[in-house]
Amino acid sequence: MISEKQQTHISKFLSLVLRHKPETIGIQLDQNGWTDIKELIEKSNKYGIQFDRETLNHIVATNSKKRFAFNDKLNKIRASQGHSVEIELGYKNQKPPEILYHGTSEKSVDSIQEKGLEKRNRQHVHLSSDTETAIKVGQRHGKPFLFEILAEKMYNDNFEFYISENGVWLTDNVPTKYLKIKNNSR
Repeated sequence: MISEKQQTHISKFLSLVLRHKPETIGIQLDQNGWTDIKELIEKSNKYGIQFDRETLNHIVATNSKKRFAFNDKLNKIRASQGHSVEIELGYKNQKPPEILYHGTSEKSVDSIQEKGLEKRNRQHVHLSSDTETAIKVGQRHGKPFLFEILAEKMYNDNFEFYISENGVWLTDNVPTKYLKIKNNSR
């Protein structure tokens, strides 16, 4: 089996080609973000990222964030969310919990309080149903800061919410009136 460091490297590479730049290795994502697994492995190996089907199965199965999913026939793979390329994940509008959370870094707080949460170059804003996950997300960018999102109120005001295969809540934007500061460690 490959090392944890190699797994992380392959996982980051998969995020790049399945979420943002499939053209890096010359693969195509269909309208729902799926690509052929054999072609992905073949072209990744030609590009210098070496892995086989067993390794790919292990990465998909053990990724703590469940970033990737196989289709029912197990011949295609896609990223669960976070795409900057235009695809339709096929998620249905769902009623969210009353409160969701968004973790960010302290350096982003002022901008978020001014403009709300924006999807920017992604297809959706990502929200968590628990504070632990949101804090982990915020830590990736510096000292974490947590916002509560009045999700049920947004939903009642006709905002759409989706939940990805890996449990991440998605919406198009969160206006400032639906944001509450969860922690004010600033």
